[in-house]
Amino acid sequence: MLKGTHGGVDGVYSEDPRTTPATKFEEISFDEVIARDLRVMDMTAITFCKDNHLPLRVFDLMAEGNLGAALDGVPSVRW
Repeated sequence: MLKGTHGGVDGVYSEDPRTTPATKFEEISFDEVIARDLRVMDMTAITFCKDNHLPLRVFDLMAEGNLGAALDGVPSVRW
């Protein structure tokens, strides 16, 4: 599953990196995203990916070349 973001957010962070200094996760489990209540995407979608063992890649959709890189399997965040 690919999750393209906008506004310069290029992965999963501990908080919104646009408004707060935040830590970027290079790898994180679905359980940790749920436990930390991270707003990566809708929690129903997170749970769906977890329950169906769907890997998820989060990337900045607006940066040039990132969509192609995501389609080629270059991870920005691994689950």
